[in-house]
Amino acid sequence: MSWKDTDPTRRRLLKLIGALPLVAQGVRAATAGGPIRKPIPSSGETLPVIGLGTSRVFDVSGSGAALDGLLEVLAALAAFDNAMIDTSPMYGEAERVVGELLPRLNRPVRFFLATKVWTRGREAGIAQMDRSFRLLGAKVIDLMQIHNLLDWRTHIGTLREWKAAGRIRYLGITHYREDAHDDLMRVMRELPDLDFLQVNYSLLEPAAERRLLPLARERGVAVIANRPFGRGAWFRRTRGRPLPEWVQEAGIGSWAQFALKWIVSHPAITCAIPATAKARHMLDNLQAARGSLPDEAMRRRMRELARTL
Repeated sequence: MSWKDTDPTRRRLLKLIGALPLVAQGVRAATAGGPIRKPIPSSGETLPVIGLGTSRVFDVSGSGAALDGLLEVLAALAAFDNAMIDTSPMYGEAERVVGELLPRLNRPVRFFLATKVWTRGREAGIAQMDRSFRLLGAKVIDLMQIHNLLDWRTHIGTLREWKAAGRIRYLGITHYREDAHDDLMRVMRELPDLDFLQVNYSLLEPAAERRLLPLARERGVAVIANRPFGRGAWFRRTRGRPLPEWVQEAGIGSWAQFALKWIVSHPAITCAIPATAKARHMLDNLQAARGSLPDEAMRRRMRELARTL
């Protein structure tokens, strides 16, 4: 698909990446030197430590300014080769929107596409995943995850078959609640070929680091951190508060970067997937994948500061 010179979306995107100082500077910074990347333990392939979640924010119907704004988000993310885009059939229109917008970037961009199966029964699962392929416009999906462990014993067989056939590249499991961590651990111990675990982990929800993250490292499972801002609760706590000087001296320029750098500095975390519908927020998030990551002493100091907010 190509744009005509008169396409208003093309004009808006070119203005975004070439004229607006904040975004242009952000794209240049994100590209210069490349982002911090971490390996997927089962393969050695590397991913930028910051990707994109699509829950809620990409559930958009129709066309217009909302879709144009999401295109700008993807254009910003495209500065990082192989950055993860995580979506799901349960996210409303998100898969369709991602599939429609990616060709409109009008240049070769490699993203790491991750989606999920979220239904009961083998045939229903196959039908749902086939629909995801169609909506995303993908011949191969990088990561297929069993969402919230729903009927995982049934779906794991299909995922293994599809991985062997090359339809998917990796298989994984997900959840977003702390009370599911014990179940996740049981499944991880039972599946020797699990590539990915997606779980809630943040300064507001750090429980995974007690047992779940150590087990993931032990078993060589990549970990995706969801809910990095606690559905916005992190910003409600930090609103109006200045960043301490010692944080800025460490190369952290916003509260979003503070939260994300703390998350992805954990040795078990492969990447975090903050969701956003705004390009300026995407660019801010991407800065957490630049520079250096906090060491253990800095992580403790950041954790103590977060407890006071």
